[in-house]
Amino acid sequence: MPRDLVIRASTGDHDAFASLATDAYGRLHRTAQLILRRDDLASDAVQEALTSAWLHIRAVRNPDRFDAWLNRLVVRACYHELRRAKRGPIQIQVDSIHGPGTDDSASALADRDQLERGFQHLSAEHRAVLVVHHYLGLPDAEAAKVMDIPIGTYKSRLNRAHTSLRAALEADERAAGVAQESIA
Repeated sequence: MPRDLVIRASTGDHDAFASLATDAYGRLHRTAQLILRRDDLASDAVQEALTSAWLHIRAVRNPDRFDAWLNRLVVRACYHELRRAKRGPIQIQVDSIHGPGTDDSASALADRDQLERGFQHLSAEHRAVLVVHHYLGLPDAEAAKVMDIPIGTYKSRLNRAHTSLRAALEADERAAGVAQESIA
């Protein structure tokens, strides 16, 4: 993000903020979609995060940290959407993990489907920590700040998320093996 745009936006420049929001929207939406697993909720979360960003833009003390601040706002908005929605199981979208242009060979598609079935069994907190760590690629200290939790909590939550995902994938694999044996 251009530092001067952030500074101009913090002084009330609507055009500067619109430019910042436009540049960040796609990344924020993909992040929200990975956490929430539904496009409509992801759009609502991004809208909420951008509205909050505009209302509190003066709170940005370091313009170089604007992206990290937006990430934090979108993660919080995702949690808010999950609490508000409480609509039962969240549906998974195949393209949400791998964007368009991904190799759609049979094995890649099978891997993606298996990963998404594993993601279904994770809590929102575990999905969020995995997205912040793997998708956004943030270092642990910054990721903990984005999630607004202590670094020790972040690391233990990340460990539990990996363990839960691994267990879900192994259970899915065993269930598929049992189903194939019963067919044969």
